[in-house]
Amino acid sequence: MSDDPPVSILLPTTKWTTACTELATQLGDDDELVIIHDNEDDPVTEREDSPEGVRLIAAGEPDGCSGKANAIAAGMEAARHDRLVWTDDDFHHPSDWLGEMKSDYAEYGPVSEVPYFVGRDPLSVLLEPLYASAGSLGLYLGNQIWGGAVMFERDDIDEAAFLDELRQTVSDDGLLMEYLVVTTVGRTRIVPIGGTIREAIERPVRWTKILRWHFPGTVAGTCLVSLLVLAMAILVPLYMVILLTAAHLAVNEILGVRRWTAILAYPALFVFVPLVFYALVRRTFVWGGRRYRWCGKFDVRVVE
Repeated sequence: MSDDPPVSILLPTTKWTTACTELATQLGDDDELVIIHDNEDDPVTEREDSPEGVRLIAAGEPDGCSGKANAIAAGMEAARHDRLVWTDDDFHHPSDWLGEMKSDYAEYGPVSEVPYFVGRDPLSVLLEPLYASAGSLGLYLGNQIWGGAVMFERDDIDEAAFLDELRQTVSDDGLLMEYLVVTTVGRTRIVPIGGTIREAIERPVRWTKILRWHFPGTVAGTCLVSLLVLAMAILVPLYMVILLTAAHLAVNEILGVRRWTAILAYPALFVFVPLVFYALVRRTFVWGGRRYRWCGKFDVRVVE
């Protein structure tokens, strides 16, 4: 029998997904899966035979924060245990997922995994290599947090201050990065994204604004480097086609993912850079069916 303390898995979702079933089957005797939805009208509440150890919590409508931040805050307050796992419902959790997270925490303390975003629409597919290099690789090399797979304990952070700020902002993991130091273990999870061109445009807007409000120096550096690389791509195209393709093949190897989309790195650059600057001037964005106006780190308005 394992000596690991019990965990509370926090899973924001409004419907019962494959991830819910996967996680429910991995619970230990005292573990719990806390499914956080918005209200009693959500489809997940219609399920009559929730497995043992699964609880449903209604977070209510967000006020002054994102729906995800509101859900995580409600889940942390409702969770019964001190060891917490945050995860998402949009990727596959293999049968040993929770066990590996527990083992990693025992060895390293707070831990996180790395996402690799795979597109489901033409624009998201095109942007895959730059999401890998500008996003996933940075998380992996910088030991940064991905809210889709992170384990920590309440005592690892100033929980009261964190929850207070969480209910005033958009990004759950962006804020957690300011409170928690993690070790990023060498496991990459494939996360399907997009589906429509509109979704593909909204996502980089949200991600860019996370950098703007939580890590302004990073977004400034990203803009500068992007412009320099784009200029070189225009001046010496053949050289840059070879260099960018090789670099992104190497990124995929580091992340342990084999994707043909690395060959799109050069044309993706001509879309990615304008999108970054568009994101900086865009006033609102849509996430999870709600439109937000994020005017400051702790100034969030739900406008739809």
